[in-house]
Amino acid sequence: MAIHDVECCEEYQTHEELLKLVHEQMPDEDELYDLAELFKVFGDSTRIRILFVLFEAEVCVCDLAEALNMTQSAISHQLRILKQSKLVTSRRDGKQVFYSLADGHVRTIIAQGREHIEE
Repeated sequence: MAIHDVECCEEYQTHEELLKLVHEQMPDEDELYDLAELFKVFGDSTRIRILFVLFEAEVCVCDLAEALNMTQSAISHQLRILKQSKLVTSRRDGKQVFYSLADGHVRTIIAQGREHIEE
């Protein structure tokens, strides 16, 4: 039986209240798009690995590349994505650029994700 073949409950009032609540609470399309894009960033294990390094310290690209056994070019590419998503920030010290977590939300998002998968 297809879902559209199922008859609705007789208490239609309940559905109207639910739909009204959903419409009131639903973020606008731009916010939904931005949220989906943010979660896409967490969909790459290399970026997650970079974030775990940044949990411990502010580091340069060469240290990240060494820690993760990757090329500096590959690390730079992933850092660019993390910066565009406002998850990572950078500061320049002479010719070196150091990267760190943008704020505590990043750690919270990862911690909640880990908690969820460990349930």
